Amino acid sequence: MNEKAHRYLIREAVEDDLPVLVEFLASLALHVSGAPALSLEKYERDRLIAVLRSSLTDANKQIVVAEVPEAGLVGMGYIYIASNQGIWEQTSHLEYRSGIIDDVWVEPEFRKLGIFPDLLRKLVAFAEIRGVYELVLEYSASNKEARAAWTRLGFKTIGVRAAAFTSSVREALKSRS
Repeated sequence: MNEKAHRYLIREAVEDDLPVLVEFLASLALHVSGAPALSLEKYERDRLIAVLRSSLTDANKQIVVAEVPEAGLVGMGYIYIASNQGIWEQTSHLEYRSGIIDDVWVEPEFRKLGIFPDLLRKLVAFAEIRGVYELVLEYSASNKEARAAWTRLGFKTIGVRAAAFTSSVREALKSRS
């Protein structure tokens, strides 16, 4: 990669960025699952664009992008603020605010240039301005690269996320009646 490619801009996402962000989300999903490349169906692409579009105007959500001159967008980061009563985390009656880092992606050929930490700096600043106490994220247990990156930044595994389809739980509950 030439020296020019090392310069990049981190900025808030805008409407025109959304189609590329959908491609990043698809790349991230394929990276995590290890599945071969595939094209998103139009309905799925439209759904993701609508979700991302609504995030552009929500005061508790932020999408930032990394842009390289002559290459265009090469990365993204997405965070949203969630509030709960924090029954596990605290004993007071105060609202507990968490910053949920939902997606961070840097195109493989632009990794190790400092883009990832710069995206994260913007997300952390967004969270701190909103009084967020902790940052929370999830990544696939099989994604060793993500585990290493997040661990270097101080993230620790504090629980297990279990998932099930609603229909499966409903069926299991029927058998327990």
